[in-house]
Amino acid sequence: MILIILIYGLYMFEKIKFALQDPIIDLLEKFNLDQRKEKINLGIGIYKNEFGKTPILESVKKAEKYLLENEVTKNYLNIIGIPNFCNLTQNLLLGKNNPIIKENRARTSQTPGGTSALRIIADFLSSNSFIKRVWISNPTWPNHNTIFKNSGLEICQYNYYDSHNHNLNFEKMLNSLKYTKFGDVLLLHGCCHNPTGIDPTPEQWKILSLLAEKKKLLPIFDFAYQGFSTDLYQDTLSLRIFAKNNPEIIVLNSYSKNFSLYNERVGSYTIIAKNSVHAENVLSQTKLIIRSNYSNPPSHGAAIVSTILSNKILKKEWIMELTSMRNRIKKMRRLLVKNLKERSNSEHFDFIKKQNGMFSFTDLDKHNIERLRKEYGIYLIDSGRINIAALTSKNIPFLCDSIISVTR
Repeated sequence: MILIILIYGLYMFEKIKFALQDPIIDLLEKFNLDQRKEKINLGIGIYKNEFGKTPILESVKKAEKYLLENEVTKNYLNIIGIPNFCNLTQNLLLGKNNPIIKENRARTSQTPGGTSALRIIADFLSSNSFIKRVWISNPTWPNHNTIFKNSGLEICQYNYYDSHNHNLNFEKMLNSLKYTKFGDVLLLHGCCHNPTGIDPTPEQWKILSLLAEKKKLLPIFDFAYQGFSTDLYQDTLSLRIFAKNNPEIIVLNSYSKNFSLYNERVGSYTIIAKNSVHAENVLSQTKLIIRSNYSNPPSHGAAIVSTILSNKILKKEWIMELTSMRNRIKKMRRLLVKNLKERSNSEHFDFIKKQNGMFSFTDLDKHNIERLRKEYGIYLIDSGRINIAALTSKNIPFLCDSIISVTR
């Protein structure tokens, strides 16, 4: 006993090491400690309006008022959440008249955010299938790698971004995917690729879908930004292309961005199978994982989404608000490029106009990024990704002056 105490210490927690924080969360903490008035946080992916505030949508306020006046219970939801929420999510992702829905081949479960949906699916694949490897784009949202790795799956990366030409290197992407094997997972960003803001063309999506079908890969689509590229329907074109050739697909989606419901944690996963029986079997296994995790999801955020999507007037208002957010981001993207061009007398940053969604992948290196933090209070992650949705007409000139200063 004495020997054991000498080796391991008197108390269990004495040998626990301090964990490094997630880089985006760590960046936010540093930003919050910065006392400079002109500081800008371009790290975390949160939409802000022209006044630098993250708004509550009017359609959301109206839905909340309705719920406040009409809710009659705070009882637990069932494991998969609000049934109508699940049905409406399928309609939004696939289209109401999609054969998959008519054939009852899809099952959806509400989750506490898209991140939770990702973890539930990762745990399901790890414990209920022969799948061992997940192919993830390089670069990607860092939590993709962390979640699948922590579920015991091997991470493989496929080439994606051409840093020299600032576009998708599709040839290298296909060359990477030559090394996939039967039963591997192919993780795809459905639209508005994070962090690059660059998506495959419809023709390229078709090539990828045929490759996945030929090699019997399991496609997993992550939709965190539906509605931020073109519109709600066009932004899911990738999924519909894949569904024509691949009978088994998993879809993860989040309502944080397009409903501006960040702290309500509203997301889901949708299982698409060859038939209804297979879909139900998979759902049953994921429900067991949920039961031993958070047991059942919270109600309020999903109730807001359900109320809006099931009411024609509220849905129309929400789509208009989403369109306004998308257009503002596009406007900030153009304004950023214009200001950078004027200050540098160069078209070097024109590639930013070609990117989609909330993010842009700049070619700023770590030295530039460190100087922006220290000298100007401008915070972006080490990869050079910036959140376009955090820009305003007031802070863009300061940002551009700072970028030109550190890149001279």
